[in-house]
Amino acid sequence: MQIVLPDLRLAGAEVFVLAMACLILIVDLFVKDKRRTVTFVLTQFTLAGAAIVTYSMSTGEILYTFSNMYVGDLMGDLLKVLLYLTVMVVLFYSRAYLQDRPQMAKGEFYSLTLFATLGMMVMISANHFLTVYIGIELLSLSLYALVALNRDSIPATEAAMKYFVLGALASGLLLYGMSMIYGATGSLEISAVSESLFSGQANKAILGFGIVFLVSGIAFKLGVVPFHMWIPDVYHGAPTAVTLFIASAPKLAAFAIVIRMLVNGLLVASQDWQTMLLILSVLSMGVGNFAAIAQTNLKRMLAYSAISHMGFMLLGLVTGVVGGDARFALNAYSSSMFYVVTYVLTSAGTFGMILLLSRAGFESDEISDFAGLNKRSPWFAALMMMMMFSMAGIPFFVGFFAKFSVLQAVVAAGYLWLAIAAVFFSLVGAYYYLRVVKVMYFDPPPNMSRIEAPINVKILMSANGLAVALLGIFPQTLMSLCAFSLLRSL
Repeated sequence: MQIVLPDLRLAGAEVFVLAMACLILIVDLFVKDKRRTVTFVLTQFTLAGAAIVTYSMSTGEILYTFSNMYVGDLMGDLLKVLLYLTVMVVLFYSRAYLQDRPQMAKGEFYSLTLFATLGMMVMISANHFLTVYIGIELLSLSLYALVALNRDSIPATEAAMKYFVLGALASGLLLYGMSMIYGATGSLEISAVSESLFSGQANKAILGFGIVFLVSGIAFKLGVVPFHMWIPDVYHGAPTAVTLFIASAPKLAAFAIVIRMLVNGLLVASQDWQTMLLILSVLSMGVGNFAAIAQTNLKRMLAYSAISHMGFMLLGLVTGVVGGDARFALNAYSSSMFYVVTYVLTSAGTFGMILLLSRAGFESDEISDFAGLNKRSPWFAALMMMMMFSMAGIPFFVGFFAKFSVLQAVVAAGYLWLAIAAVFFSLVGAYYYLRVVKVMYFDPPPNMSRIEAPINVKILMSANGLAVALLGIFPQTLMSLCAFSLLRSL
């Protein structure tokens, strides 16, 4: 019997992160420093090392290993490097917050973050439906534990329970959909499923039911309507450092699995899932934006905002299958990828600002907590204003060009009514973003205390805000990078 050994070099970054996560678990047992400096440094070293490994192993070609269950391509490499950078930024922003809360300043936070990152890496490079599921479950289980990490907090425990129960339901939907796709095509390998559909050998009736359940499971992971019910409670109830993590990095992995499963695997059956994504998109933009208006808690407002943004991102995926033109499809998919990347950048900065204003015993997660911020710190108020303007899609910030590129693809696909609806919902969203700016610049501050923050966080926050502004002036580099990575991967 001939045994074919997998090429571990392609998955070198995953192997490195797994080994380091296990090592950090052991090392942290002997760390006496309550600041967890050693654990923090080792975690950042792991992420930086993974970025180096991913970059060094990137060839620009599409390569497979582990019996075609794992794929290495340029899109995956780019998303992974962005993932590492995002998690590194999240940890920098979170450190002072954790130190003010001894019950959370433990090594488990860093270990669980690395295991969640590993789950996202698996999702990004999966070429098999079960590999996707393994990555999702590794990410989800780590997030459940992170949300409940502060065991003394009733809202956090409640949020973790809701997240776990609804997540288990979504996993069941996803697995059931995968089983039906297996029954229809005879395979769970994404490439083989695509070939089966292309040759016309698949059972279309069973396949249709499978796609419904599969899209439902994906919709839960994206947090789009009507599978959005966990988003507001988890964002609000979880510690802000955990909310920052949930609101940023997983969006990159969610985009990857949509491309892998629906575009790479089920493109021939696009007529079965395109309409579903279209409905999910419109509902998410509508419910997300209108529900956000009524919120006074900033984290809940941003939760509903995230629902609307994911609906906007789906527009590019919906229109990419229209007409069958490869260049048009590339433009539509790259606009969605550009949208996700810019949203993650802006979301990280927004929640980073909430963490910056938080202190021991005070979360600073109400909109009123930002009252008079301009009088206390004009620079930080300007940075927060940049984030809000970008999320609202106001020129010339990066969020404007993200929305514009998606709308351009929608109009080119002939969905003029859909573009008009998206613009209308964006105008609704501008109201609650500008309300935060109004509170910062025109409301009196409750006190004039100085805003204290470590110098590295101040520098990173400034770089984050300037990136949002500069990418709005020069968006073409990032747009071209997204398009090129997809061109070499699809």
